[in-house]
Amino acid sequence: MHKIMHYTSYKDPSGFVFMHNNDIYRQVNHLYKKHYDKLLNSNLYTTLVNQGLLVSHVECQEFNSDSITKNKYKIIKPEKLEYITYPYEWCFSQLKDAALCTLTIQKIALEHSMTLKDANAYNIQFRNGKPIFIDTLSFEEYEKGSPWIAYFQFCKHFLAPLALMAYKDISLNQLLKTNIDGIPLDLCCKLLPFKAKLNSGIFMHLVLHNKFNKQNETNSNINIKNQKISKIQLEALIDSLYSTISALKFPKIKTEWGKYYTNTNYTQTSQKQKFEIVENYINQIVDSNKNISKGCDFGANDGTFSRLLSKNNISTIALDIDAQAVEKNYLQMKENREPRILPLIQDLINPSPAIGFMNKERDDINARFKCDIGMALALIHHLAISNNLPFENIAEFFSNLCHYLIIEFVPKTDSKVKILLATREDIFENYSETNFELQFSKYFNIEQKQHLYQSDRILYLLKRK
Repeated sequence: MHKIMHYTSYKDPSGFVFMHNNDIYRQVNHLYKKHYDKLLNSNLYTTLVNQGLLVSHVECQEFNSDSITKNKYKIIKPEKLEYITYPYEWCFSQLKDAALCTLTIQKIALEHSMTLKDANAYNIQFRNGKPIFIDTLSFEEYEKGSPWIAYFQFCKHFLAPLALMAYKDISLNQLLKTNIDGIPLDLCCKLLPFKAKLNSGIFMHLVLHNKFNKQNETNSNINIKNQKISKIQLEALIDSLYSTISALKFPKIKTEWGKYYTNTNYTQTSQKQKFEIVENYINQIVDSNKNISKGCDFGANDGTFSRLLSKNNISTIALDIDAQAVEKNYLQMKENREPRILPLIQDLINPSPAIGFMNKERDDINARFKCDIGMALALIHHLAISNNLPFENIAEFFSNLCHYLIIEFVPKTDSKVKILLATREDIFENYSETNFELQFSKYFNIEQKQHLYQSDRILYLLKRK
C-alpha cells in the first residue's frame, strides 16, 4: 500500500493524515510518542471523547512494515464525519460555539497537565449539530511556566473574525477565505470601530496583543517561548477569552432574506400543497432506496423545508447566502436539538473555492457536499435571471452534487420574477418551462412534475442520468 499525505498535514512533524480504501487514517510519528501516550494515559482523551469534544479513534495493526515510514509510532483511524465545513461557511453563532469549544478543551487539557499547541478554526467540525475537535495530535505536555503557544493563532482564527462580525459587518468572516491562517490582528484592529476597542477583552486580546506582536517583530531579543507565565495566570487568560467571546452578540441587522417566509407570494393552500408535494417526493426516494443518507437544501433560508429531509434521518446541509437566515436556522437547530441538520453560509454563484497550498488544503464544495437528495426550491429565478446563468449550467452544477433533485420552476408570470425584471431589460427569451425541461433533461430524467394550486410554479422530481 502506498500512502499519500493529505495536503493539510504537510506542516505537522507529529504525523500526517492519509486515505486508504476511502477511509481516513493518521500516522503518529515517533516525535509525538511522549505526547500521544500522555494524551491517552492521563485520561484526557477519554474525558474529551465522552463529553463529545474530541473525535474518537482506534489504533490499527493491519498496516505492514512495507506500508509505513520509518517515523511511524502508531497508525490510528479517527471517526469519519459526514461533512467537512470551514469557518467562512459558518454563521456567527457557529463560529462562536467553535471558539468556546476550543477554549473548553484547553481548560480541560490543563487539568490533565496538557495543552493545545494548535488552536486554528479548521480543527473544529460539526457533528450532530455540535462543534467537535478533530486534531488528535494538537495536544502536548504542559510545561510549568510556559505560555499558551496557540494564543496568537486562536485570536486570529476566532476572536478577530467574531469581533469584526459583531462590531463591523456580519460578512467579515469571509476574510478567512483569503487569510487561511486567520485574520491578521493589525488588519482587524484597523477595521474595528472605536467603540469595539472600549471593550476590555477586545482591547487586551486584540489591540494590546497586536501591539506586543509588532514589538516582537522588531526586537529579536523577545522570545515568547522564554517568557514565563504561571498556570493560574494561564487559566485566567483562557477565562478572559471565554468571557469576552461569550459576551459578543449577533448584530441587530436587517437582511434581504432574513424574514423570507413572512413575505412570500404563496397562498395558504399553495404553501400547504408545496409541503405535501416535497414531502411526498422525499418519501418516494427514501422508500425506493434504503441507502439514502445525505441531503442538501440549496437556498434553504431558515431551513423550513430542510427539515423535511432531516426528519427522515438524512444528514442535511442547509445552504443559504443570507447570514441572518443561517443564524436563525442554526439557533433553531440548537434549541430543538436537531442533530441531522447543519446550516451553512454559501453563495452558489461564488461558492467556496479550493484554497491553500496548490489549492489542495481546503476543498471546494464539489468535493465536500455531494449528496443523495438535493433541493432547490424558489431558487431557479435568482440563478437564471438575477445572475444570468443558463439553465444548462445550473443543471450541470446540480448534477455534480446530487443524485436526486427536487426543484421548483418559477415562471415569468410569477410576481417574484416580475419584481426581478422590473428594473432591467428582459433578455431572457430562453427562460421558459419548455427550455428548462430541455436543458435539465441533458443531465437528469424527469421522474415527476406537479403544478401548485393558485400558482404558476411547478415542482419537479429529477433523477441524475
